[in-house]
Parts: sequence; C-alpha cells; structure tokens
Amino acid sequence: MVGLQAMLERVQRRATKLIRGMEHLSYEKRLRQLGLFNLEKRRLRGDLIAAVQHLKGAYTKSGEGLFTKARRNGFTLKEGRFRSDIRKKFFTVKVVKHWHRLPIEVVDAPSLEIFEARLDRALSNLV
Repeated sequence: MVGLQAMLERVQRRATKLIRGMEHLSYEKRLRQLGLFNLEKRRLRGDLIAAVQHLKGAYTKSGEGLFTKARRNGFTLKEGRFRSDIRKKFFTVKVVKHWHRLPIEVVDAPSLEIFEARLDRALSNLV
C-alpha cells in the first residue's frame, strides 16, 4: 500500500508542476495555491466525512455499532482497545484519533456541507 501511495503522490507532484507559472514553486505551495491536499490528507478528509455521515444517521444499518458515541460538546467518539497491531489501522481507530484533534466548530457543524468547508480550513492549517 505504501508503494501505491508514493506512486500516486508522485503523479500529483508531476501534474501540478505542469501548470504554467507553478514550475518554480515547491509542491506544498502548489497544492495550497490550487486548493488541494496531499494524498494522506485527502484520505483523512474522506474518512472524517464518512464518520460524520455515519454519526448523522446516513448509514443506519450498515454501520450500526461502528462508533460508540457520547454527546457532550459535539460527538465524543470512544476508541476501542485491541491487542493486535493490525487493528490500529481500522477505520474507526484512525478516525477517532483525528476526530478529537478537530476544533469544536468543525465537529459541531450543523450540516455536511458546512462540516466539509470547516474541515478543509482546519486541514489546510495543518503542516
């Protein structure tokens, strides 16, 4: 999987370099000017959006019991404990780790569209 990620990232790196006027910029600056994220952040963004959809009830039957949630300021997700290292890569574990790092205004977004816009701002502030 790491090899495929690196290959996809190289393709994006080369494609953004082909844009006239951006050849001299660093990869990170090109992405920022184009409003894009690197592959890792895009995957994280997709996972967090899927989690919000689940929490808002979009996946009622297929995702039942996916997260244990407690309602306080926004949704507080509980992370399961596992003995094997392979489970640390599970969707629920990856999402919970990053979910708790999000600003409260992102987590408390009233709609999916507002969540996505606020999430994009929060992710763009990450280095």
